[in-house]
Amino acid sequence: MQVYGNVATPPQRRVSKTSQRAYYEFRMCESQRGVDTDPSWFTVRVMKDQDPRLQLGDFVKTTGKLKADYYLSREGTPTGTLLILAFEATKISKREPAA
Repeated sequence: MQVYGNVATPPQRRVSKTSQRAYYEFRMCESQRGVDTDPSWFTVRVMKDQDPRLQLGDFVKTTGKLKADYYLSREGTPTGTLLILAFEATKISKREPAA
């Protein structure tokens, strides 16, 4: 799967509790042309221990496997997110600041 969108949170380095392998994770909002009143949000997990060098607002192409990740919230209610297990997250451009 390939998704194009903007980085919504700075990538953070994390370590898997089961395999002890490091990866980087960030949130991404899929972009459409024009105004999108109902955008798709993804959690992207770059499965490499190498800083992807992405910043908030960067427009990126992400390639990987889409999964539904279900878990219990802090309040104890079931919730979930769309998770992309990415082998590529490449910056295409930096978002231009509003004038």
